[in-house]
Amino acid sequence: MTMSRLVIAMLLLNILIAAGGLAMNIMLFRSGGAMLASQRGEMVFTEAQEYEFYPVEKIIVSLRNDGRERYFVLDLMLLAKRSDTPKRFEPVEPIVRNSVVSYLSGLKFDELRSLQIAELQARLEEAVRTDFNNKRIAMPFEQVLVSKLIVQ
Repeated sequence: MTMSRLVIAMLLLNILIAAGGLAMNIMLFRSGGAMLASQRGEMVFTEAQEYEFYPVEKIIVSLRNDGRERYFVLDLMLLAKRSDTPKRFEPVEPIVRNSVVSYLSGLKFDELRSLQIAELQARLEEAVRTDFNNKRIAMPFEQVLVSKLIVQ
């Protein structure tokens, strides 16, 4: 009889340990398991947010290169998180165009041509943000995305 009691006790102990491990996994998953995963360097995906986009098309910049005119044509997209109140992008489009043309006009053709899209996008976003801050105007968007780039 003592052997069967020992087997039953071991069985109950194993069930309790397995149930405790399961409960701990569920708690970690619900309350910060994603945070622990991100600390370990694993990719963690959150819920997708809804965004609004506003196109700023055909920004044309001409630059001189070895006595020859070169043209850059850019199409941008302004990205903002969707909210209950619709954002108005139209009033700020001229400021965005002016900021982009002013910034790109100061660059040399070879420098502009050698930029990766991500770097160009970051520089344009910084130039636009600086202009909005200098003019003390609230930006109704969060990011400037380059959607088209043509070099002639």
